[in-house]
This record gives sequence, structure tokens and C-alpha cells, in this order.
Amino acid sequence: MKTLEQIILIVDDDKINRKMLKELLQEQAKIIFAKNGEQAKELARKHIPDLILLDVVMPDLSGFDVIEFLKNDPETMNISVIFITGLANDDDEERGFNLGGCDYIYKPFKSNIVIARVIMHLELIRQRKMLDEIAHIDALTGVNNRRKMDVVLQDEVAANNKENTSLLVAILDIDFFKPYNDNYGHGAGDVALRQVGQALREIFLRPRDFVARYGGEEFVIILPDCDKAGAEIMLGNIAQSIKDKMIKHEYSSVSEQLTVSVGAVVVKSSEYSVVANIMKEADTLLYQAKNNGRNQWCIAEML
Repeated sequence: MKTLEQIILIVDDDKINRKMLKELLQEQAKIIFAKNGEQAKELARKHIPDLILLDVVMPDLSGFDVIEFLKNDPETMNISVIFITGLANDDDEERGFNLGGCDYIYKPFKSNIVIARVIMHLELIRQRKMLDEIAHIDALTGVNNRRKMDVVLQDEVAANNKENTSLLVAILDIDFFKPYNDNYGHGAGDVALRQVGQALREIFLRPRDFVARYGGEEFVIILPDCDKAGAEIMLGNIAQSIKDKMIKHEYSSVSEQLTVSVGAVVVKSSEYSVVANIMKEADTLLYQAKNNGRNQWCIAEML
């Protein structure tokens, strides 16, 4: 059965080997090729394949050189690598496994062994990704959880500094949620949380846009490449999207429908950006929005 959502990068300087491996594996995944080590590094970063079949001996960089580069790059360090080699050498095998390789395929290729090993590793990769996704999803709302948020925020702050752009980090809190739970019941409160999570998912559609449940009735939004003008637009979209859900809240003093307060920080690229300081500033702005009457946002820029 074809599972072409997965990608295999085949790295071999021999055209015949590349063609043979493609013919064996094209029913299992999408195949891309690299003819040498430098090209392998470039394509691995561009496509983030699920699996790399990596020739050990190549004219420019060896497979060992390539895997060292990949394992030291946060973007590619988790890619599974199977070495391809014609050298059945215990020392080379040990070195490859120590560098992070997960298996070896030997030349000349034995078709059934190549297919069996690749299928096994693709299935392990698929299962690992599923478990990782489950571990990072909030079961109630379906958005990301706090654990995932911590990782993504750290990565996006680092990327923001490197790319010299602006990053929006916002904390959103549902207004008067305790009275909502007390009067409508916790079951209704759970439904409201799911509706807010859905509203947020419907807005943020770019690949790196990120929404997480921070805890209780709080959510965090992380938007890369978003300046203050763009942030104002997106915060307005949040308020409108939640309003469109028409979640009745008779026990709110600011509206007959459920509303939110938001504290938002636009983080400018800076080597001094620290995650803890960003979250502290966003939290301070959230409380300012609450003290100003709720059902609104406060936003500031931060170097």
C-alpha cells in the first residue's frame, strides 16, 4: 500500500544505486535524491525527510560527515538515518551507530531485505510521530498543550533572533469563567473551552502559527513574522471569531456573550530575548487588560 505522505532521501553518488533503490522503494514513500554530501545537507534541511538512506563512502563528504552535520542541527537532528555501505566492517558499524544511525543496508542490495528494513523503519517513524502528537495535544480542546508550547516558544524566539523579524506572543484568558462554570456547570464550561479552541484554530492557518492551552481557561498564541500592525489585526480577528461562536454568558458583567482578555507582546529580534521575560510581560499586559474592564487586549513591543 502506498504511504506517500512519508519522504525518503536517498544519498548515493552512484546513479545505478539511486535508480535501483527508487525502484524498490517508490511504492513506500516519496523519493528524493542527493548525489553527494553537500546536496544531502541542503535537501535534508529543505524537505525534512522521514528517513535518509545515506551512502558511507562519497567523493566530497562521507556519510559520517553528513550525519554529524544533521545531528548537530536542531532542524534535522531527529531524522532517521540508515547507512548504505559495501564495507562490512565492525568498526565502521560501531562508528555509524554512535553517530546516530539507526541501521545499515549492505551492497550489493538484496531487494527483500532493503524493502523489509525500510518498511520497518517507516512504520516506527510513523508510530513515534503519532505518539509525539498525542503527548503534545490538550485532550479537552484539541489544541497543543503546555509542554508543546514550552518547546515551540523556545524555538521561535531563537528563530526570531536569527531571522531578524518580529514575533507575536499572546496570553488569552476567558472573562469571568468561574461564574460561567458555577452557573452553567463544568460540562458546559468544557464545551465553551472547546469552542474557544476551535475558534482559535480556525484563525491561525499558516504552518508555524501556534495555539496552545496554557492552563485552565488560558490559551497562548505564538505567531512568527508578525509585527505590531499585523498583531492588532489578528487580535481583532480573535475577538470576532469568539463572538461569532455566540457562546451565551449571562453571568458576565461585560457582555451577554463569552469574551476574552488578551495580553500580547511583539518581540523584536534581539539576542537578549528571554522566554521567561516574554511570558512575564504578556502576563502583565493581560492583567492590565483585565483591570481596564476586560473584553479587550493590551499590546506592547519588546526588544
